[in-house]
Amino acid sequence: MTTQAALEKCSLDKLAFIDIETTGGRAGSDRITEIAIRVIEGEQELTSWQSLINPQSAIPLFIQRLTGIDDDMVADAPLFEQVADEVERLTQGCVFVAHNARFDYAFFKQEFKRLGRSYSRRVLCTVKLAKLLYPQYQGHGMDKLIARHQLPCEARHRAMGDVNAMLAFYRFAEQDVGAEAFDQAVKKLLKRPALPAALTEEDIQAVPEAPGVYYFYGENRVLLYVGKSVNLYQRVLSHFSADHQSQKEMVLSQSLRSIAWQTCAGEMDAMLQEIADIKGLQPVHNRRLRPVETYFAYELQPNDQGYLVPRLAPITLEPDHDGRGLERFTGICRSKGAASKALQSWFNKNDLCARLMGLDHGAGPCFARQLQQCQGACTGDEDPERYNLRLQIAIFKDQLKAWPFEGSVLIKEVSKASQKTSAFLVDNWCVLARFRSEAGESLEPHATHDMLENVCAEREFDADVYRVLQRFIAKPHGQLSIVALNGGSAATG
Repeated sequence: MTTQAALEKCSLDKLAFIDIETTGGRAGSDRITEIAIRVIEGEQELTSWQSLINPQSAIPLFIQRLTGIDDDMVADAPLFEQVADEVERLTQGCVFVAHNARFDYAFFKQEFKRLGRSYSRRVLCTVKLAKLLYPQYQGHGMDKLIARHQLPCEARHRAMGDVNAMLAFYRFAEQDVGAEAFDQAVKKLLKRPALPAALTEEDIQAVPEAPGVYYFYGENRVLLYVGKSVNLYQRVLSHFSADHQSQKEMVLSQSLRSIAWQTCAGEMDAMLQEIADIKGLQPVHNRRLRPVETYFAYELQPNDQGYLVPRLAPITLEPDHDGRGLERFTGICRSKGAASKALQSWFNKNDLCARLMGLDHGAGPCFARQLQQCQGACTGDEDPERYNLRLQIAIFKDQLKAWPFEGSVLIKEVSKASQKTSAFLVDNWCVLARFRSEAGESLEPHATHDMLENVCAEREFDADVYRVLQRFIAKPHGQLSIVALNGGSAATG
């Protein structure tokens, strides 16, 4: 039976509630120390099973303090390979139910992989179920659920204790929200899109739930598409969802042969990496971020009566253009068509004058004035000072901003989950250099004025990079820190 057929055969009524304790958080290198399983079908419990597992490695002290499981307790416990058949038999034909299910499921898959065996089940995560059923609450970890819904828990951080608490939540929620709403939520979470023929369930499960950039490849490793997300797993899976599949997605899915990804420290890191990859690699199906030789923007110039008028100006950025002086422009766009749409949006939302905006070339009152949508600049009924102020307010968010620092800055983004760190040396909206480090590694080389002198030749303004940097510098979040290298002011999220 194929993997997909086996998954389809799983009964939605037969559920295996599972929890594990481990030596750490990485399925690839850490090991299971305890497993608990309770299998139910409808209202009936079919079986209950638990066992300590010898991880064949030392249990870190902080894990021992958290779980109460120490090295002596597991010394004579069975190895996973000795219970693998029983685990597979107990969960056969079941939906794999766990709290933060990707964690437990990943460890199961890895343990079976070490034995040269595959393990595939449909997966239901009770964290996601809690988020779906109770969106009004913040936090859906087990401790939160136990306190919020007054659930029984006799042994927190022991496998069977957590299974019992998880099952108690499942039963509580089923009664609390009603059977119909509960069943719809469960079915929504279990609904999985049909995967492209070349991909397996294992391919998808390997994609991490972390920020980063993903790459879709076709025949002969032709790069089809590059995308980014703060959650790679969910974003990759969304490409195959029939609920919002477009013709482009269908073609992409049919051409797809393999996927790859690169994790990043956070959202800004992922966005900048996506821009660099699309411009450098030019994937077949990416259009939006491809490089252009000429941008188009508007520059405000006074007419003979003193009214500011937006004039379209092509901006050709030579390879060594460093972005200085661009703050006089508004609405920098990749084409004339996009610039026209920007102009139209300013006009539509702010009762501006169609004549002065260049949208009406006739005589007398502009067409917007005749519809009482212009406040009269074209007829002299609105004075230049008031009109110019309204125009500047209307375009403010799209006006290119001057570099807010005296010189270069180091922008550092640190992942709260993995402690992966990325740092960007930036000056006048140009990324001069980028550095990455994994958790626990020092960030080298350190950004200094000497290093800045060495990379000045690489300075190049990019409008797409500008938009990303401007967004995060204007409102830095908790994972960002900004250090001015010349001693000037900077910000920390």
